[in-house]
Amino acid sequence: MIEFLLGVDGGGTGTRVRLARVGGTELAQAASGPSGLSLGIDKAWAAVNDAAAKAFAAIGIDAIPFARTAVGLGMAGVHNKEWAAQFEAANPGYAALALNNDGVTTLIGAHAGEPGVIVAIGTGSVGESLLADGSTREVSGWGFPAGDEASGAWMGLRAVGHIEQVLDGRKPRSAFADAVIDACGGNRDAVQSWLGKATQTTYAGLARIVIAHGESDPVARTILEDAGREVAVMAAALDPSGALPVALCGGLGEPLRRHLPQELLARVTAPRGDSAQGALRLIEQHLKKAFQ
Repeated sequence: MIEFLLGVDGGGTGTRVRLARVGGTELAQAASGPSGLSLGIDKAWAAVNDAAAKAFAAIGIDAIPFARTAVGLGMAGVHNKEWAAQFEAANPGYAALALNNDGVTTLIGAHAGEPGVIVAIGTGSVGESLLADGSTREVSGWGFPAGDEASGAWMGLRAVGHIEQVLDGRKPRSAFADAVIDACGGNRDAVQSWLGKATQTTYAGLARIVIAHGESDPVARTILEDAGREVAVMAAALDPSGALPVALCGGLGEPLRRHLPQELLARVTAPRGDSAQGALRLIEQHLKKAFQ
């Protein structure tokens, strides 16, 4: 018999879970390392289970009671249907499972299941909307490096492109460039080595430097302003009417707020919940349909 519900927000930088009893009483929260499916199916499940184990430990249960737990998961990388199928097939024993991309669970959480728009900006980016007629739309989420505009990885890629030109002497040095160079090893040879090993997550780690220098450096400011314009384009595609509330979600949502075009900023509202809460609603809905 299912006693517990687990809501999972799995991304390229970290994994966050909310644990609740069937019926809605939230019991605990926990976090672990990255679980985006691009990192590998085994690594994704390991991170999910690590966070789940911590949540259960917080309520005095030493091991995950898989047979008594249903899990809802909003995971980065689910757009790749092959990865999604492999992930579902590798279920370590949860009694029921509902899987969708992290954009959908973020949308559900941010507007409590009501019509609205979200643009989720973290390691990657995705936009989702639920329109008044019940239809949904999705933009971005294509994955790094070809897509995920405005994301941390997108910003990091732009920052690395800049320091390559600085190291070549094609652009002048600056405190911003020096900070990025230092983060990538400190010199040309080290940067070359960094590039050979860099992942979406490591590129995204440079976003903090872009944000830190956004007020003082014109290159960093341009990256952030371009990101703000990309968010506006996403929002327009998600809701051409411009009538629905827009929630900026993900770890970089709030830092990008000040760089949004004014007409979009007027529509921005605070999220009512997060992706892990949306994942809890996802598994609740799944169970209701299963037992109807």
